[in-house]
Amino acid sequence: MLSISNLSFSYNNQKLFDDLNISIEAGEKVYLIGKSGSGKSSLFQLIYRNLIPDSGKIIVDNYDTDTIKTKDIPYLRRKIGIVFQDFKLLNDRNVFDNLAFVLKATGTPLTQIKKKVINTLSEVGLSHKQKSFPLELSGGERQRIAIARAIINDPLIILADEPTGNLDPETTESIIGTLNKINQRGTTLFLATHNYNLVKNSDARILKLENGKVLKVKIKKRLPDF
Repeated sequence: MLSISNLSFSYNNQKLFDDLNISIEAGEKVYLIGKSGSGKSSLFQLIYRNLIPDSGKIIVDNYDTDTIKTKDIPYLRRKIGIVFQDFKLLNDRNVFDNLAFVLKATGTPLTQIKKKVINTLSEVGLSHKQKSFPLELSGGERQRIAIARAIINDPLIILADEPTGNLDPETTESIIGTLNKINQRGTTLFLATHNYNLVKNSDARILKLENGKVLKVKIKKRLPDF
């Protein structure tokens, strides 16, 4: 599903990753932890080719980011759903139009857009909010809309970058429940977080970014220090 091999990447003339290797199977759930600045967000940007590595390769499904042609990058990104900490919704459009915009951009026929938007909103429990604007919603509701946007094109993998970083514990539990439900239906989930409790109580595989490398983490009584 996702294979990262011998990846090296520098930012501002400083090495961020050095010979990084990660393999994630289809349908798997993996959490990524690490100090602020360790490269979690940069790694996600490398996966959807917003950044280009110095060396190594990343394969998502059948797309190799080392050899992919520019014209094929939009097709790679359709395989990936991205959930950001700060939502990145279009505040001048209502919820329905935020999701419809994604479908129009990928060429979905107009006859299918309404049905797909309503079905996806139902999946995250917000079909009654389709006419609301993002700033009229709570933080948790906006994040569920962001999740709906990420899954509306049926991606193979969700990259969730600190999706609960701005949310209270109760809302965090709800958002993780929504992501777990999506994972259980077969969508791969790769989630970056600083939430100790979220990680230690999860059944996910846990990886830690440290000094440009990735380490496997075994949860016992406590997490290693970030």
